[in-house]
Amino acid sequence: MTKIKLLAAAALAIAFAVPASAQQTMTAKPAQTSFDEAESRAIEEIVHDYLVTNPEVLLEVMDALETKRSAQQLASQKKAITDTGPALFETPEGTALGNPDGDVTVVEFFDYNCSFCKRAMADMDALVENDPNVRFILKEIPVLGPQSLEAATVSLAFRELAPEKYAAFHRDLLAGRGVADEAKALTVAEGFGISEEQLRPVMGSAAVKAALQEADQLAQGLAINGTPSYVIADKVLPGAVGVADLTATIANVRKCGSANC
Repeated sequence: MTKIKLLAAAALAIAFAVPASAQQTMTAKPAQTSFDEAESRAIEEIVHDYLVTNPEVLLEVMDALETKRSAQQLASQKKAITDTGPALFETPEGTALGNPDGDVTVVEFFDYNCSFCKRAMADMDALVENDPNVRFILKEIPVLGPQSLEAATVSLAFRELAPEKYAAFHRDLLAGRGVADEAKALTVAEGFGISEEQLRPVMGSAAVKAALQEADQLAQGLAINGTPSYVIADKVLPGAVGVADLTATIANVRKCGSANC
Protein backbone atom coordinates (compact mmCIF):
# COMPACT_ATOMS: atom_id res chain seq x y z
CA MET A 1 0.00 0.00 0.00
CA THR A 2 1.39 3.47 -0.88
CA LYS A 3 1.94 6.12 1.75
CA ILE A 4 -0.95 8.20 0.44
CA LYS A 5 -3.34 5.26 0.50
CA LEU A 6 -2.07 4.29 3.94
CA LEU A 7 -2.73 7.75 5.33
CA ALA A 8 -6.16 7.80 3.72
CA ALA A 9 -6.93 4.46 5.29
CA ALA A 10 -5.74 5.84 8.60
CA ALA A 11 -8.28 8.62 8.49
CA LEU A 12 -11.01 6.14 7.69
CA ALA A 13 -9.78 3.76 10.37
CA ILE A 14 -9.79 6.52 12.95
CA ALA A 15 -13.33 7.46 11.90
CA PHE A 16 -14.43 3.90 12.63
CA ALA A 17 -12.37 3.49 15.80
CA VAL A 18 -12.67 6.78 17.71
CA PRO A 19 -15.87 7.46 19.73
CA ALA A 20 -18.06 10.37 18.63
CA SER A 21 -17.35 12.35 21.80
CA ALA A 22 -13.64 12.09 21.21
CA GLN A 23 -14.09 13.15 17.61
CA GLN A 24 -15.96 16.28 18.68
CA THR A 25 -13.17 17.17 21.09
CA MET A 26 -10.56 16.58 18.43
CA THR A 27 -12.29 18.71 15.80
CA ALA A 28 -12.49 21.60 18.19
CA LYS A 29 -8.68 21.87 18.21
CA PRO A 30 -6.72 23.65 15.48
CA ALA A 31 -5.86 21.24 12.69
CA GLN A 32 -2.21 20.40 12.06
CA THR A 33 -1.65 20.92 8.34
CA SER A 34 1.75 19.26 7.95
CA PHE A 35 4.07 16.75 9.60
CA ASP A 36 7.81 16.51 9.69
CA GLU A 37 9.57 13.35 8.53
CA ALA A 38 9.67 11.74 11.95
CA GLU A 39 5.98 12.42 12.57
CA SER A 40 5.04 11.03 9.18
CA ARG A 41 6.96 7.82 9.86
CA ALA A 42 5.29 7.50 13.25
CA ILE A 43 1.84 7.95 11.72
CA GLU A 44 2.59 5.38 9.05
CA GLU A 45 3.68 2.88 11.68
CA ILE A 46 0.54 3.47 13.74
CA VAL A 47 -1.69 3.11 10.71
CA HIS A 48 0.14 0.01 9.52
CA ASP A 49 -0.13 -1.65 12.91
CA TYR A 50 -3.79 -0.71 13.26
CA LEU A 51 -4.75 -2.08 9.85
CA VAL A 52 -2.80 -5.28 10.36
CA THR A 53 -4.59 -5.77 13.66
CA ASN A 54 -7.99 -4.71 12.28
CA PRO A 55 -8.04 -5.62 8.56
CA GLU A 56 -11.83 -5.80 8.58
CA VAL A 57 -11.85 -1.99 8.60
CA LEU A 58 -10.64 -1.96 5.00
CA LEU A 59 -13.42 -4.37 4.02
CA GLU A 60 -15.96 -2.06 5.64
CA VAL A 61 -14.52 0.90 3.76
CA MET A 62 -14.60 -0.95 0.42
CA ASP A 63 -18.19 -2.08 1.03
CA ALA A 64 -19.23 1.48 1.81
CA LEU A 65 -17.45 2.77 -1.29
CA GLU A 66 -19.11 0.16 -3.50
CA THR A 67 -22.53 1.00 -2.06
CA LYS A 68 -21.95 4.68 -2.72
CA ARG A 69 -20.75 4.06 -6.28
CA SER A 70 -23.74 1.82 -7.03
CA ALA A 71 -26.14 4.47 -5.77
CA GLN A 72 -24.42 7.13 -7.88
CA GLN A 73 -24.53 4.90 -10.96
CA LEU A 74 -28.24 4.19 -10.53
CA ALA A 75 -28.99 7.89 -10.09
CA SER A 76 -26.96 8.70 -13.21
CA GLN A 77 -28.78 6.02 -15.22
CA LYS A 78 -32.19 7.27 -14.14
CA LYS A 79 -31.32 10.81 -15.19
CA ALA A 80 -29.90 9.65 -18.53
CA ILE A 81 -33.00 7.58 -19.28
CA THR A 82 -35.24 10.52 -18.41
CA ASP A 83 -33.15 12.85 -20.58
CA THR A 84 -33.47 10.61 -23.66
CA GLY A 85 -37.20 11.28 -23.80
CA PRO A 86 -39.91 8.98 -25.17
CA ALA A 87 -37.92 7.91 -28.25
CA LEU A 88 -36.11 5.29 -26.17
CA PHE A 89 -39.26 3.24 -25.68
CA GLU A 90 -40.74 3.81 -29.13
CA THR A 91 -40.64 1.61 -32.23
CA PRO A 92 -42.56 1.77 -35.52
CA GLU A 93 -46.02 0.26 -35.36
CA GLY A 94 -46.03 -3.48 -35.86
CA THR A 95 -42.36 -4.02 -35.03
CA ALA A 96 -42.56 -4.70 -31.28
CA LEU A 97 -42.07 -8.28 -30.18
CA GLY A 98 -44.38 -9.82 -27.63
CA ASN A 99 -47.40 -7.81 -26.53
CA PRO A 100 -47.43 -4.41 -28.27
CA ASP A 101 -49.57 -3.11 -25.40
CA GLY A 102 -47.54 -4.79 -22.66
CA ASP A 103 -47.22 -3.14 -19.27
CA VAL A 104 -43.39 -3.39 -19.23
CA THR A 105 -41.10 -2.60 -22.14
CA VAL A 106 -37.67 -4.16 -22.60
CA VAL A 107 -35.35 -2.29 -24.97
CA GLU A 108 -32.41 -4.20 -26.42
CA PHE A 109 -29.48 -2.52 -28.17
CA PHE A 110 -27.81 -5.08 -30.41
CA ASP A 111 -25.49 -5.76 -33.36
CA TYR A 112 -26.11 -8.55 -35.86
CA ASN A 113 -22.49 -9.68 -35.58
CA CYS A 114 -22.41 -9.74 -31.79
CA SER A 115 -21.92 -13.31 -30.59
CA PHE A 116 -23.41 -12.51 -27.20
CA CYS A 117 -26.48 -11.02 -28.91
CA LYS A 118 -26.90 -14.28 -30.80
CA ARG A 119 -26.83 -16.22 -27.54
CA ALA A 120 -29.15 -13.71 -25.86
CA MET A 121 -31.82 -14.20 -28.52
CA ALA A 122 -32.95 -17.24 -26.53
CA ASP A 123 -33.53 -14.93 -23.55
CA MET A 124 -35.69 -12.65 -25.65
CA ASP A 125 -37.71 -15.57 -26.97
CA ALA A 126 -38.16 -16.98 -23.46
CA LEU A 127 -39.40 -13.65 -22.14
CA VAL A 128 -41.86 -13.17 -24.98
CA GLU A 129 -43.10 -16.75 -24.73
CA ASN A 130 -43.46 -16.93 -20.95
CA ASP A 131 -44.68 -13.41 -20.21
CA PRO A 132 -47.79 -12.47 -22.19
CA ASN A 133 -47.63 -8.89 -20.97
CA VAL A 134 -44.08 -7.89 -21.89
CA ARG A 135 -43.23 -5.63 -24.83
CA PHE A 136 -39.79 -6.11 -26.40
CA ILE A 137 -38.31 -3.60 -28.83
CA LEU A 138 -35.03 -3.58 -30.72
CA LYS A 139 -32.52 -0.78 -31.29
CA GLU A 140 -29.90 -1.48 -33.94
CA ILE A 141 -26.45 -0.08 -33.16
CA PRO A 142 -23.89 -1.54 -35.61
CA VAL A 143 -20.81 -1.07 -33.44
CA LEU A 144 -18.75 -3.96 -34.81
CA GLY A 145 -17.73 -2.50 -38.15
CA PRO A 146 -18.89 -1.87 -41.73
CA GLN A 147 -20.44 -5.30 -42.21
CA SER A 148 -22.65 -4.75 -39.20
CA LEU A 149 -23.68 -1.39 -40.65
CA GLU A 150 -24.57 -3.09 -43.93
CA ALA A 151 -26.73 -5.68 -42.17
CA ALA A 152 -28.45 -3.04 -40.04
CA THR A 153 -29.17 -0.91 -43.11
CA VAL A 154 -30.87 -3.80 -44.89
CA SER A 155 -32.72 -4.73 -41.71
CA LEU A 156 -34.11 -1.25 -41.16
CA ALA A 157 -35.12 -0.99 -44.81
CA PHE A 158 -36.90 -4.32 -44.45
CA ARG A 159 -38.64 -2.96 -41.35
CA GLU A 160 -39.91 -0.01 -43.37
CA LEU A 161 -41.32 -2.26 -46.10
CA ALA A 162 -42.64 -5.18 -44.05
CA PRO A 163 -42.95 -4.27 -40.36
CA GLU A 164 -45.18 -7.27 -39.68
CA LYS A 165 -42.34 -9.59 -40.75
CA TYR A 166 -39.54 -7.72 -38.99
CA ALA A 167 -39.44 -9.94 -35.88
CA ALA A 168 -39.10 -13.11 -37.95
CA PHE A 169 -36.50 -11.48 -40.21
CA HIS A 170 -34.55 -10.36 -37.16
CA ARG A 171 -34.48 -13.85 -35.69
CA ASP A 172 -33.33 -15.44 -38.94
CA LEU A 173 -30.56 -12.93 -39.59
CA LEU A 174 -29.29 -12.96 -36.02
CA ALA A 175 -29.33 -16.75 -35.87
CA GLY A 176 -27.39 -17.14 -39.12
CA ARG A 177 -23.89 -18.58 -39.19
CA GLY A 178 -20.92 -16.52 -40.25
CA VAL A 179 -20.69 -12.78 -40.73
CA ALA A 180 -23.88 -10.81 -41.20
CA ASP A 181 -23.36 -8.34 -44.04
CA GLU A 182 -25.39 -6.81 -46.85
CA ALA A 183 -25.40 -9.95 -48.99
CA LYS A 184 -26.55 -12.18 -46.16
CA ALA A 185 -29.24 -9.73 -45.04
CA LEU A 186 -30.55 -9.43 -48.60
CA THR A 187 -30.72 -13.22 -48.85
CA VAL A 188 -32.71 -13.44 -45.62
CA ALA A 189 -35.04 -10.68 -46.84
CA GLU A 190 -35.61 -12.54 -50.09
CA GLY A 191 -36.81 -15.51 -48.06
CA PHE A 192 -39.57 -13.31 -46.67
CA GLY A 193 -40.64 -12.10 -50.10
CA ILE A 194 -38.83 -8.74 -50.08
CA SER A 195 -36.46 -8.42 -53.03
CA GLU A 196 -33.23 -6.49 -53.37
CA GLU A 197 -34.93 -4.28 -55.96
CA GLN A 198 -37.50 -3.29 -53.36
CA LEU A 199 -34.94 -2.74 -50.64
CA ARG A 200 -32.31 -0.70 -52.51
CA PRO A 201 -34.23 2.59 -52.67
CA VAL A 202 -35.20 2.34 -49.01
CA MET A 203 -31.71 1.46 -47.81
CA GLY A 204 -30.53 4.95 -48.71
CA SER A 205 -33.65 6.70 -47.48
CA ALA A 206 -33.85 9.41 -44.85
CA ALA A 207 -35.95 7.12 -42.66
CA VAL A 208 -33.24 4.45 -42.41
CA LYS A 209 -30.49 7.01 -41.82
CA ALA A 210 -32.61 8.66 -39.13
CA ALA A 211 -33.25 5.33 -37.38
CA LEU A 212 -29.53 4.54 -37.28
CA GLN A 213 -28.67 8.01 -36.03
CA GLU A 214 -31.38 7.97 -33.38
CA ALA A 215 -30.30 4.59 -31.98
CA ASP A 216 -26.68 5.75 -31.91
CA GLN A 217 -27.59 8.95 -30.07
CA LEU A 218 -29.71 7.04 -27.56
CA ALA A 219 -26.85 4.63 -26.90
CA GLN A 220 -24.38 7.47 -26.42
CA GLY A 221 -26.74 9.28 -24.07
CA LEU A 222 -27.02 6.15 -21.94
CA ALA A 223 -23.25 5.46 -22.06
CA ILE A 224 -23.95 2.20 -23.89
CA ASN A 225 -20.89 1.16 -25.87
CA GLY A 226 -21.34 -2.59 -26.12
CA THR A 227 -23.96 -5.12 -27.11
CA PRO A 228 -26.25 -6.50 -26.01
CA SER A 229 -27.45 -3.86 -23.55
CA TYR A 230 -30.94 -3.60 -22.15
CA VAL A 231 -33.04 -0.80 -20.75
CA ILE A 232 -35.96 -1.64 -18.50
CA ALA A 233 -37.84 1.25 -16.90
CA ASP A 234 -35.15 3.31 -15.12
CA LYS A 235 -32.21 0.92 -15.40
CA VAL A 236 -29.54 0.01 -17.96
CA LEU A 237 -28.42 -3.62 -17.89
CA PRO A 238 -25.17 -4.04 -19.86
CA GLY A 239 -24.25 -7.39 -21.32
CA ALA A 240 -26.06 -10.68 -21.81
CA VAL A 241 -27.41 -10.71 -18.27
CA GLY A 242 -29.64 -13.73 -18.81
CA VAL A 243 -33.35 -14.36 -18.64
CA ALA A 244 -33.38 -14.67 -14.83
CA ASP A 245 -32.07 -11.12 -14.30
CA LEU A 246 -34.37 -9.72 -16.97
CA THR A 247 -37.37 -11.47 -15.42
CA ALA A 248 -36.47 -10.26 -11.92
CA THR A 249 -36.10 -6.68 -13.16
CA ILE A 250 -39.48 -6.83 -14.90
CA ALA A 251 -41.02 -8.16 -11.68
CA ASN A 252 -39.58 -5.20 -9.76
CA VAL A 253 -41.08 -2.73 -12.22
CA ARG A 254 -44.50 -4.30 -11.76
CA LYS A 255 -44.06 -4.32 -8.01
CA CYS A 256 -42.81 -0.82 -7.30
CA GLY A 257 -42.56 1.02 -10.63
CA SER A 258 -38.76 0.88 -10.64
CA ALA A 259 -36.18 -1.65 -11.74
CA ASN A 260 -34.74 -1.47 -8.21
CA CYS A 261 -37.26 -1.84 -5.41
